[in-house]
Amino acid sequence: MSTIYLGSCDTAKRPADLVKFLSPYHRDGVLKNTSSFRDDDRTTWRRFRDSPGEEVTRLQQFLSEAGFMPRGVVDGIFDYVTQASARLFQEYVRTVEGVEDMVPDGIVGQGTWSHIDRWKATGTVSDWGVTSTAKPTAEYTKWINLLHRSKEHYQQNLPPMLAQVNDFTKPTDTLKISDWAFDPNQVHLIGIRRGQDLRQEKRMNDDIFVLLIRGMVFKFWGSTDASQGMSSRRDEAFLVEGQHKYRFGWHKVSVEKKIYRALKPFKNGVLVYRDRDDDNALTEADLVKGLDGTPNQTINIHWSGMGTSNWSAGCQVIAGKSYINHSGKVVDCSGFAASNYSALNTSVKKTKGAYNVLADLIVSFSPPGVNHIYYTLGREASLKLDATLGTDYAKETLDRMQHI
Repeated sequence: MSTIYLGSCDTAKRPADLVKFLSPYHRDGVLKNTSSFRDDDRTTWRRFRDSPGEEVTRLQQFLSEAGFMPRGVVDGIFDYVTQASARLFQEYVRTVEGVEDMVPDGIVGQGTWSHIDRWKATGTVSDWGVTSTAKPTAEYTKWINLLHRSKEHYQQNLPPMLAQVNDFTKPTDTLKISDWAFDPNQVHLIGIRRGQDLRQEKRMNDDIFVLLIRGMVFKFWGSTDASQGMSSRRDEAFLVEGQHKYRFGWHKVSVEKKIYRALKPFKNGVLVYRDRDDDNALTEADLVKGLDGTPNQTINIHWSGMGTSNWSAGCQVIAGKSYINHSGKVVDCSGFAASNYSALNTSVKKTKGAYNVLADLIVSFSPPGVNHIYYTLGREASLKLDATLGTDYAKETLDRMQHI
């Protein structure tokens, strides 16, 4: 079998209009009207190219049958969904099956084909392929219930922050509390903010993120708070707590060599507070001065290197070093996770590590036709609404991921 990757097309499967084919994915910045895929781990463009035979179709059929590509279609074109699903298969082989030399880079060569053949011979289906919102894990159900409980609690005990959101009259992707929705058939990302009122010029990657998708739970870490060194202004933005609507998109669209896949505010922008008194914290004094009057279009959810530095200028950022998978196992990605942009495009295979797992799960497992997720940001104290979690849960989970 030949090596195939992003942009490969089976015989006669190349789209007639390349720009039109890519337009649903390329809505941001310099990607508009482009005729090539963006391979962000290699910081390069991948042209459509013919691959003899039907190897892409064979790959897509396998990924669908093995439970890694429920969203994708079998069309013989190695697109973004196929790339994400191929990386997830490689990551599954690496972590669940324990094949340590597998690097989840989305390039399907002889090594990956050998594992595909092995799976096909035994009819193996991944855990991810048999779990669903109809048959969720117990942990997934617990988190969905906590989200509902949080909405009920804050409706009855409306804090000033949510009251200001309710009073905001301009169109925004930040939802009023009455509109918070926790449909299990949607994709939900939860951010748990810790120590937001502690004064830190260099704010740490000390928050956790919980992805609820297809009846499963995955956990990541990073920061929900802005680090002043990343911002060109002193009154850096802090995303308001509550629920927000985000879409698939790209980060760093103004810097071609740095463009990579991320989540962006869906349409109108999200609501933020500013650090008005320049104390590098989100405090009651900032809340008293009120929300920014214009929704912010640039508060993305994106990568933050290995997690040694906080790359947030107001965005929600995810470290690449490690994550906790669907079965509660801490997964180490440090052997191949890049620490910065320059480490990606080298002869040594490097990726964005755990961040890719988050992005690939969303791309591959979102319901067909759905182009958004719901991001709910809350404080560590909210976890006490579930007695089985408690306010120590976030720190303990963070410690597990950071100290592998």
